[in-house]
Amino acid sequence: MASSNIRTHFCSSTLIFLLLPLLLQFYSGKSELQFNYYAQSCPRAEEIIKEQVIKLYNKHGNTAVSWVRNLFHDCIVKSCDASLLLETVNGIESEKASQRSLGMRNFKYVNTIKAALESECPVTVSCADIVALSARDGIVMLGGPRVEMKTGRRDSTESYGAVVEDFIPNHNDSISLVLSRFQSIGVDVEGTVALLGSHSVGRVHCVNLVHRIYPTVDPTMDPDYAEYLKGRCPSPDPDPRAVLYARNDRETPMILDNYYYKNLLGNKGLLMVDQQLTSDPLTSPYVEKMAADNGYFHDQFSRAVVLLSENNPLTGDQGEIRKDCRYVNSN
Repeated sequence: MASSNIRTHFCSSTLIFLLLPLLLQFYSGKSELQFNYYAQSCPRAEEIIKEQVIKLYNKHGNTAVSWVRNLFHDCIVKSCDASLLLETVNGIESEKASQRSLGMRNFKYVNTIKAALESECPVTVSCADIVALSARDGIVMLGGPRVEMKTGRRDSTESYGAVVEDFIPNHNDSISLVLSRFQSIGVDVEGTVALLGSHSVGRVHCVNLVHRIYPTVDPTMDPDYAEYLKGRCPSPDPDPRAVLYARNDRETPMILDNYYYKNLLGNKGLLMVDQQLTSDPLTSPYVEKMAADNGYFHDQFSRAVVLLSENNPLTGDQGEIRKDCRYVNSN
């Protein structure tokens, strides 16, 4: 009899121990991100996003670059919660209005992806997951690696427009500050060097680079490259609203590859923060290794993108699932 009671007590204790994490999760309202989160609620969710990304890429190739940039700008500011997509309304300042968001575009096509999801699974797939998965599929369209991502993020009900500059490094910031910003969200030095490799694609507005060529050329810049940039940016005081850009990478401008690092070693870094990677002893070994091995770059880029995409997500009963990515549901 005593032995039976002991067994019953042991089994009950074991059951409670095993169920405790689930009970805590239930009462806290939180749940972890997981693979195939929408398998039951919207089985085709990830396929719909992929279809739309491909369709938009075929119409407007630059959308793929936008999806990658959206992921960085959304996730590094507090949380991967689609706060980036909110418009200025009711006195709340949009993050898109920040100087750090200069040159960002194609936000309207996020609405295209959201509309396709809403037609199949109303108020089910979060805008935050659209940001993450469109970046994942955009990376593939740019010739980059396939990144396996978890889902289950929920959307923020507030914008962080007032504090964006406290999180997103400036192109003139020291590499040590850039490293510390990424480290604060769990991305190490190697991962940071890899993420900056996203500068292999897209373009930079002249506003962000003229200080390197006017009034004198930055001595760390290749002279021929400086002449090319002067041709792209003929004025030291460019109009931020004008179409005045230089490509990040002239060799393979729309392919996410290690030419970025090869260019850095040739003193052809476009932004100050790019070129600093070669002079800092913490980052320069990784620059050389990535310049020599595209596969290694892709592996580290994949790892870092996952870390970025999982920064402090809202889950469970936190936040909401926005009906329109531009506004909280109460609006």
